[in-house]
This record gives sequence, C-alpha cells and structure tokens, in this order.
Amino acid sequence: MIRVAVLGGGIGAQHLAAYRTLDAFKVTHLVDQDDQRRATLCGDTITGLTDFEAALRADVDVIDICLPPHLHAEVAIQALQAGKHVICEKPLATSLAQVDAVRSAADAAGKQVFPVFQYRFGPAFAQLAALHDAGLTGAPRTAALETHWNRGADYYAVPWRGTWDGEQGGAVLGHAIHAHDLLSHFTAPITGVTARLATLVNPIETEDTAALIFDLAGGGVATSSITLGNAHDETRLRFVYEHLTATSHTNPYAPGEGEWAFIARDPAKQGKLDEVVNNAPRCASGFAGFLTEVSKALTGAPNAAVTLEDGAASIALVTAIYASQRSGIPVALPLGGDHPLYNGWQP
Repeated sequence: MIRVAVLGGGIGAQHLAAYRTLDAFKVTHLVDQDDQRRATLCGDTITGLTDFEAALRADVDVIDICLPPHLHAEVAIQALQAGKHVICEKPLATSLAQVDAVRSAADAAGKQVFPVFQYRFGPAFAQLAALHDAGLTGAPRTAALETHWNRGADYYAVPWRGTWDGEQGGAVLGHAIHAHDLLSHFTAPITGVTARLATLVNPIETEDTAALIFDLAGGGVATSSITLGNAHDETRLRFVYEHLTATSHTNPYAPGEGEWAFIARDPAKQGKLDEVVNNAPRCASGFAGFLTEVSKALTGAPNAAVTLEDGAASIALVTAIYASQRSGIPVALPLGGDHPLYNGWQP
C-alpha cells in the first residue's frame, strides 16, 4: 500500500476521488486551510491538516502537491529532502532554474517525481498508441490543437489566478500545457516555436489568447489555438500522420475519452486500422490512469508514468513560448542554462 498525503483540496479533490478507486494507494493525510472543505474531503478516514510541513513529517511515501503554481517547485524540493516521492500538479515549476533544482533534489534523495499530465490517459490514446505500435501511423506530418475554453470573473475571483505573482502565467501555462504535452508525446518532440500572445477576454495580467506554430522533430509542423473566451469549453486535437489522421472528440478535460475518428489515408488499409482500434487494450482514464502508472513505477513494474523529464520539457516549452512572444522571432529548443529566461519568464 502506497501511503499518500495530498496538499490542497481544490484540484486535490479530483486526485482524492481517483485514489479511492485504486487499491494500490491509501491517502492518509490531506492539507487544506478551508475548514469546511478539509472536513468534507477527509471524513473519518483521513487526517486533516492545515500545515503542509506537518504532512512532510508524516509517515507517508508520496506527497501529492495540488497547491498554487508559485509553490510547486519549492514544496517539491522540501518533500524530496524529507525523503518522499512527489506527484506535482502542473506546472512542475515556473522556471528552468527551478526544474534543475527539483532534479538535483530528486537525484540526491533517490526519489521519483511525477508531473501531472492526466490527459495522456484514456481509451483513445490507448488506441492511438496501439496504431503506432502496429506500424500504422507513420511519421507525424502536422497537427492542429484547439484549447477553446471559457473563463470569466468567477474563475478569476480566486486571488492568485490571472496574476504573475500567483499563477505565474496565463492560458499557455495553466490551460494549454496539457494539449502541448499530448502533441510532443504522441507525435514528436517540439524543436521550436513561434508565438503570439494577447490578453483579450478578461482584465487580468496574464495572457488569455494565443496562436502558436511548432516545429517538430523529423520535419513536421503543428499549430495551437488558445482562447479563454469561447462560448463553452472545448478541446479539439487533430494529429495527421503519414498513414492516418486522428481527430478527437471535443471533451474539454478528458480528450482521451469520447469517440475519435481514425481514418487511413489509403482506404484499403482502413479495415486493418479498425481492427487494431477495436482490439486496443483498455485502460483507466484521467487521474486514475495517471496514478495507475505511478503505482507501477513506484513498485518497479513496467510503466508509462509521466517522468520528471516530461515535466522539464513542458517548462522549457513554456519558456520558449514567452521568449518568442517577447522577441518576435522563433525560438529553438532545447534551451540552455545561459538562456535569458532561465530564471523565469515573469515580467
């Protein structure tokens, strides 16, 4: 049994719900400063705390960080130094320097860090992986990502949201980061970006609108359209490979669910493609799928867990996006320790 302390009862409530469906984990502590929320989530089986440092001293194996973004790297390092494995909500950090500090702490402690990218897990992505393993996708050619969500005054009533000090970034960091992770994970690593960002929807400090062009390893190109001013929440993904096109449902928070279209470029191969899709292995979605792979990693079993380096790549991409916006030119990846935004992109 893997013992867990969850820090934060906001998105942490969804983590807790997923833990409760899995036999591998037992949540023993939950930290939240809201008395009513803490009591509701903890019930009679979880020890409720108001101080995350008390959780670091608890007899647990994993610290699950669901705090505001500006605290993620700092608390992750403290948890690692306390001898705990770390699960950390996105973003893992808010600078390349923080990523390097988390990596150093993990290496020194001999512990693992799992950045939360739960969107990777769901039936459609299991089907896409099966098609790739069967040799039916071919090389990625292009992709189009749409993160078209609706955020208004009620969302930004939380004081740290929409601010550089609290949220540390806007729609690029807090919303489309999932779609960009899916792009690099299911097509090819991103080797460059050209970015245009704007604040058009809400009276906030950070961006709520973006148009991005990505260069992919192997020569492919992709686009990402982002807004927090859509009429309702939609996520749409289209991955165009050499031999097939995969188009998602519009489920905003679980793109791996819903019915996807997998269309062979050569109609004669559609039957084989459909056969692979229909026989793809079943897997849990979202947080349950993510945590299932974490449990395998912690017990030494073969796994598809999200790694520290996956989280590092996402922070490097965010850094490059802000650098491209401010310079007005494309920015190549990877970024070195001498990059001007190595210590952070906050103004």
